[in-house]
Amino acid sequence: MRLLKQLGTVFVIALVGSQALGAVEGSWLLTLLLGALTAGLALAGYAWVVRRTERRAPTEVGGAGAGSATGRGVLLGVLMFGLVIACIALTGGYQVDGWGSVTVATGLIGFTAAAAVTEELAFRGVLFRVVEERAGTWGALALTAVLFGAMHLANPDATIWGAVAIAIEAGGMLGAAYAATRTLWLPIGLHAGWNVAAAGIFGTEVSGSDAPQGLLEGVTSGPVLLSGGAFGPEGSLFAVLAGAALTVVFLRLAHRRGRIVPARRRADRAPVTTSV
Repeated sequence: MRLLKQLGTVFVIALVGSQALGAVEGSWLLTLLLGALTAGLALAGYAWVVRRTERRAPTEVGGAGAGSATGRGVLLGVLMFGLVIACIALTGGYQVDGWGSVTVATGLIGFTAAAAVTEELAFRGVLFRVVEERAGTWGALALTAVLFGAMHLANPDATIWGAVAIAIEAGGMLGAAYAATRTLWLPIGLHAGWNVAAAGIFGTEVSGSDAPQGLLEGVTSGPVLLSGGAFGPEGSLFAVLAGAALTVVFLRLAHRRGRIVPARRRADRAPVTTSV
């Protein structure tokens, strides 16, 4: 019941926010504002429902260090995507056809913030955390990564390979980032930074979702395994390798900090609290 209440709260806010953003499509200012509002309401709703259903402070979205952790995540996400796009360009799979729009890129920040926050709250804040209580960190990481990849099959230009790539490079990496820090701020920043760089800066597809282009009009071509094809650079081998490498780094950090939770026997299952 706790799982359904928490997921339901995040889902309703995400759905209403998505509908509102669709209604103001074409207005960069309203997209920016409504995206930020959706992200803020989702965080507030998540904190509220966790307090109500678990009788604890939601430290995973606590204010201490939130700005710096999110900023580090955004920077890392942008740098990671920049490295991936550089590798694709070196193999002849990416080129710039012209300039895009600063205002469209600005509006994408709001859209991306809403998506990153609601998805991280649902997958890492609720699913990962609740599953980890029973199946341990490894079980939670595997299940949420698979579900996160499968969710992207609903996008217009989705492919099976693209979903597998997302599961490995994003589902695994973001789950490992949460395990290492026990807060959602770094995963949220990573998620947002990657998407802003993909659509808002380099003008590429984001998970086959036909996102509008931002500052640059980017075009990918060549072998799908290297460029990602219609799914976007997230479907490239370079992205998978980059995400897998960061997953290993975060998991090693989680192990060093003693934050890898073992699977619990039925008699020993007890709620796992988060710590900053």
